Amino acid sequence: MNIKAAPVVLSQSKIITFTLAILPGLLALLFITASDFSSAGALLNLLGRLTGIWGMALLLVAAILCCRVPGFDQPFGGLTKLWKLHHLLGAIGFLMILTHPLLLAFAAAEISLNAAVNTLFSSQRPVLWGWVALIALMIFMAPTFAFFGKPDYQRWKWMHNLSGVTVVFALVHTLMLSRTLPGHWGDIVWGLLALMALGAIGYRWIFSRWRGRLPYKVTEITHPANNVVELTLQPQRAHLKYQPGQFVYFTPFCRELESGNNEEHPYTLSSSPCEPTLRMAIKALGDGSRALQNLAINTEVSVEGPYGRFFDPKASPDQSELWIAGGIGITPFLARLRHHARLSQDVNIHLIYCVQDEARLVFGDELQKLSDSISGLSFTPHFFYQQGPLTSCFIKQHCPDFSHREAYICGPVPLIDSSRRILTDAGVPLNRITTEEFVLL
Repeated sequence: MNIKAAPVVLSQSKIITFTLAILPGLLALLFITASDFSSAGALLNLLGRLTGIWGMALLLVAAILCCRVPGFDQPFGGLTKLWKLHHLLGAIGFLMILTHPLLLAFAAAEISLNAAVNTLFSSQRPVLWGWVALIALMIFMAPTFAFFGKPDYQRWKWMHNLSGVTVVFALVHTLMLSRTLPGHWGDIVWGLLALMALGAIGYRWIFSRWRGRLPYKVTEITHPANNVVELTLQPQRAHLKYQPGQFVYFTPFCRELESGNNEEHPYTLSSSPCEPTLRMAIKALGDGSRALQNLAINTEVSVEGPYGRFFDPKASPDQSELWIAGGIGITPFLARLRHHARLSQDVNIHLIYCVQDEARLVFGDELQKLSDSISGLSFTPHFFYQQGPLTSCFIKQHCPDFSHREAYICGPVPLIDSSRRILTDAGVPLNRITTEEFVLL
């Protein structure tokens, strides 16, 4: 079967991002001379300088993308996609920074081995700053990559934040050696990127904690399933404005908690934007979320956001859609169904909810009631222990026209991957498949 591939389209925001990342290197290329190609050593020296420039630029742009200003993530398709780009740029920049001194040393080796050693271990202040930055990057940035395994969330966040300080060390080294860009070009380019990066880091560490968080209080607690709690939050000041399917960073202030006091974690809102309160469903997946299962009424909390763009806010309510949820991944779908119910809107949605067995069907009764009350909504549970993995035959049996619908998938990564494969094999183009997975944010 021929599969229609999604067109590769770069949004304006991504074009600007990549332009900022490659601009310093492109400017450096404008000023290269024939002498840069006169020998193997000269060429290696040029490559060493360019990897240093582009590595530094990528790290600064990655720092800019971490600002987490509500709404900033929307042109990128949501915070999850924005931070995937952030991680990609950071990883490439890190590898370039690692390559930078090695290429310079190999270039100097054309003169002598002693020259190569002096290039790497010079006592000059710029070189020392470079080593401080490189060692700090290896200590604080490298362990945050997936290659080194999945770390504890709070430890990962702490190390990731400290990696921002190492970028400052690298910037000092770069400014001392910015002769690659003649005249004042180096000061202008690096100054512009540095101001944006430091502004983003400053907002993230300081301003967002003071201005970005809204105070709420827990007013109701329910347990829709084992190891799942739904919290109802009453605003103490301004009420958060958001769209169905978005998430917030939630911080509880309760010293009695076994874990997670004054620690922020991302959770999807399960309430309708029309409701006067916020609701969020939390599954016990780690120490922090497990402790929240026993959170007390009247606990003071804060929320920061909203973030994410799972559903298209411009889509028509009666758009033909297929939803595939897994486990607690039902949350964004529940939020939108509650919103449709409050607005008395007709829909054209088929929801397939995948869980291991009926006992793990979170909000099962409410979903059935919503299916009965919302015109055009069909609800089909799928039990793994009884029916095995989700298959194309199962989907087609319950939703015959699924290949012609817009598809939304939220849940564990294995379910997302298998569902996407089923849909693409049926001819659904990738640009009609939207996914939301649980990643470190």
